[in-house]
Amino acid sequence: MPERTRSTPPRTLAEALRTRDDASLTGLLRARPDLLTPVPSDLSQLATRAGTRASVVRALEHLDRFTLQTAEALAVAPDPAPYETLLALMAGDECDPEVADALPGAVERLREQALIWGTDDRLRLVRTARELLAPSPTHPSPTGLGPTVAEATVGMSPGRVQEIVTAVGLAGTHDSVSAVAALTSLFTDRTRMSALLDEAPSESLNVLSRLVWGPPYGEVAAAPTRPVQWLRDHGLLLPASARTVVLPREAALHLRAGRAHQHAEPRPPAVLPAREYGPQAVDAAAAGQAFTALSTIEDLFKDWDEGGPTVLRSGGLSVRDLKRTAAALDVSEPLAAFWVELAYAAGLLAADGEADERFAATPAYDLWLDSPAQERWADLVTAWLTATRTPGLIGGLDPKGRALSTLGPELDRAAAPEVRRRILALMATLPEGTAPDPDSLLTRLRWERPVRGTASGRSPGPGSPGPATTADIPTARHTHGATPVGDLRSRIAQWTLNETELLGITGRGALSTHGRALLGDLTADSGPRPAPTPAELAAARARAADAITPLIPEPLDHVLLQADLTAVAPGPLERPLAALLGVAADVESKGGATVYRFTAGSVRRALDAGQTAADLHAFLAAHSRTPVPQPLTYLIDDVARKHGHLRVGAASSYVRCDDDAVLSEIMADTRSQPLRLRRLAPTVLASMAGPAGLLEGLRSMGFAPAAESAEGDVLITRADAYRTPPRAAPAPVPEGPPVPDDVLLGAALRAIKAGDTAATVVHAPVQEHGDLPRTPSGETLATVQAAAMTGAALWIGYVNADGAASKRVIAPVRVEGGFVTAYDHTADDVRTYPLHRITGVAELTDDPS
Repeated sequence: MPERTRSTPPRTLAEALRTRDDASLTGLLRARPDLLTPVPSDLSQLATRAGTRASVVRALEHLDRFTLQTAEALAVAPDPAPYETLLALMAGDECDPEVADALPGAVERLREQALIWGTDDRLRLVRTARELLAPSPTHPSPTGLGPTVAEATVGMSPGRVQEIVTAVGLAGTHDSVSAVAALTSLFTDRTRMSALLDEAPSESLNVLSRLVWGPPYGEVAAAPTRPVQWLRDHGLLLPASARTVVLPREAALHLRAGRAHQHAEPRPPAVLPAREYGPQAVDAAAAGQAFTALSTIEDLFKDWDEGGPTVLRSGGLSVRDLKRTAAALDVSEPLAAFWVELAYAAGLLAADGEADERFAATPAYDLWLDSPAQERWADLVTAWLTATRTPGLIGGLDPKGRALSTLGPELDRAAAPEVRRRILALMATLPEGTAPDPDSLLTRLRWERPVRGTASGRSPGPGSPGPATTADIPTARHTHGATPVGDLRSRIAQWTLNETELLGITGRGALSTHGRALLGDLTADSGPRPAPTPAELAAARARAADAITPLIPEPLDHVLLQADLTAVAPGPLERPLAALLGVAADVESKGGATVYRFTAGSVRRALDAGQTAADLHAFLAAHSRTPVPQPLTYLIDDVARKHGHLRVGAASSYVRCDDDAVLSEIMADTRSQPLRLRRLAPTVLASMAGPAGLLEGLRSMGFAPAAESAEGDVLITRADAYRTPPRAAPAPVPEGPPVPDDVLLGAALRAIKAGDTAATVVHAPVQEHGDLPRTPSGETLATVQAAAMTGAALWIGYVNADGAASKRVIAPVRVEGGFVTAYDHTADDVRTYPLHRITGVAELTDDPS
C-alpha cells in the first residue's frame, strides 16, 4: 500500500510539488516534457501548467490501460477520496487480489506524473483530468457509470423526490437535500439495496442488466411499461431529460458489486507465439528478403535514373506515375509506394527544386550504391525505424477530404516510430525463431497505450449518436474494453508487421538475428521509451550491419553467357559487372539466379553510355565462365556498325548522315511524318521535333542514331547523369516536445526551485515603499556587507535602468566600488547590482511559518 497520510496534507498541487525531492521532480519533467516549454518560473507555475487541458490530455494518452482505469475510477469517486474507496472501486466487493497488488503502483505512477496529488486518505485527481473523465449528460464516463443521485435529482421537484423516498420505504423528510441524502444512503447500503432489488419484478432487473455496464442512459416511451415504471417509481431510473432516463451511479455500483470497471486489467496481456521455426531458417528467409529489398531500391532508381516523375502542384506523386512505377518494379501499387517512401526517408530521393520540378536520386544515392550490401541494408532499416512517414495512409483522405498521395506532405505521423520500436521489442520477448500471434501483439499494444475514450468502454450519452433505442428502453451497446479496428496505432502496428517482413528484419514472421541486433538497447520490454539519440542509432546501424554480414552472399565477378543471347547471374554481382549488365542487357527474370537478355536496344544503350564494341567484347570475355556465344558477338558488332551513322542535333533538331541514301529512306518512310522532316542538304535533314523526340522517333523506326553536341562530338548519356542538388533526409516529425537530457533537466530544476524560493520566501518586517523593501542607504550597505561575510541570503528591492521594479533573493559574494556581486536565486545566476538601485534589504526569516 502507498505511503500513509502525512501530518499536514497539502492543500494544492503546488504545495504537493514542494514536498517532493529533486529526483521526483526530475521524473515528472522527464515524463511530461511539455511542462518545460518554456521553463516555469516557479513550482506554482509548474503546477498550473500541469493542470492545463492540453498537458493533461497528453499525459492521459501516455498511460497504460490499468493506470488509466485507476484515474477513471478516481474520477467517479468522491473528491477527495481515501485510498480504501479507490481500492473498492477497482477491486470490487471481493477485493480481487491481482488488482489490489497492482493498484499501489498505478497510484504512484499517477502521482509521479502529477495527475493525482494528496496523501492516501485524501487522494485528488487534478481538476482538468476529472473534467475529462467524470461523467456528464453529454459526456459519459469511460467506466460506463452515470451521475450520482444528487446530480441526477438536480431540478427535480421536491414532491417527486419525496414520492421516491416513500416508495423505497424511507421516512419522509422536510426538505429535498435530506431526502436525496437518505436515498443515497439506501443505494450505498449493500444489505438494504439487496432487499429493495429482491422486491423488483424480474423484467425490471432485465432492464437494469442492459444499463449496468453502460451506457447508463435510455429512452423511454411516453407511456412506459410496468417494469420501467417500477424502476422510475423507486428511483432506480431517474430522469435525464423529457424522454431519457439514467441509472444513478450508486445503484449501478451495487449491481456491479462495487466495481468501476467490468474488467480491470492489472497485468499486461502476454504476447502469444503463433509458430516456431529454426533460427537458421528464419535468418535465411530474412536475409533473402533483405537482399530483395536492396535490389528493389536499385530497380526503382534505374527506372528514375534520368529524372523521375514530375512533382504535383500540391506535392507528391501522381496516381498515374505510381502505377507506372509499380509496373516497372513488378509489384502492387501499395508496395511501390512503400519503396518510394523508404527511399525518400533514407535521403536517397528528393525533388530537384527546378521550375519544372521532378523527383530524382540525390548525390547520397551514389554513395549508398558504392557501399557494401550490409551497410546499405542497415541504412534502409534505420531510416525506416525512425521515419514518421507512413506509407500505409496513401490512398486515404486527409481532414479536408483530399486524397493522400505518395511523397505528399500529409503522410507524417509522429506515433509511427514509437509503434515500430515497440512492436519489435515485443517480438524480441519471444524465443528465437518464434513468430508472434498478430492479434496478441495488437492487444498488448492497446493495453500499453489505449485509445483515449474507448480504452475502458466510453459510451455515448443521450445527446450523442450511439445507443440503439426501442419504444421503451434502449438495448445498450456494450463497448467495454473495445478498441476501434481502424485506430491509427493499430493500423501502424499492422503495417509494421508487413514492412518488417519486406525489409528482412523478420523472416517467416519471426524476428531475425540481425533484427534483434538492430534493436539492441533502442527498446525496453518495460514499455515505450524516448526516441533514440543519433549515437544510439549509429550503434544500432553498426550492430545490424555486422549481424547480417555472414548471411549475405559474397558478390560474384562472373556470369554464364548462353547462346540464346542471355546471361545467367547465379548470385549477386560485383558493382562494375552489375552496372554494365544493367545497361547492356534487360532483366528477364529474378529469383535465386538473375537472367539478363541482350537485345539490339540494350546494346545500343551501352554504346550510348560510352562503351565501344571492343570494350563490350573484352568485358564479357573477362567476366563469363562460358565462351562468348557467336550470336552475341554478331549482335554487338551489328549494332555498333550502325551506331552513330546518323547524327542528331538541335536546329530545332537535325539529322546528318554521310550516306544520303539512308536519309532518302527515312524521308520515304511514312512513320517519319510526325517528325516533320525536310532535307536541307544531301546529307542533312531538319525536324520540327526536339532532339530527344527525334532520337526516339528514329529509334522506333529501327535506326540507331547518336546524339551530338554543338561541336559535332557524340554525346555520351550515362544512367547516373541526373541528380538533385544535395538534399538532407526528411526530419521525423516529433510527437510533442523531445524528452530533455539530464543537463537540461538539472538546469531547469535549479531555475524552478530558485524562482520558487524567491516567490515563497518570508522576509523580516521592514518599511516598504509600495511592494518593495525600503531601508536607508547606510543600513542597506551594512546589511549587504554583513551578508557577504556570513554567506547569508537577503531579500532586496531593485529598480533597473528602465525603471522596472522587482524583488529578488540574493546571496552577496563581494561588495566594492558601489556594486554588490551576488548569486541571484531568482535568476539562478551570478549578477552585479549597483547599490544605488537597491531600494532596501531585508533578512530572510529562519522560520518561514
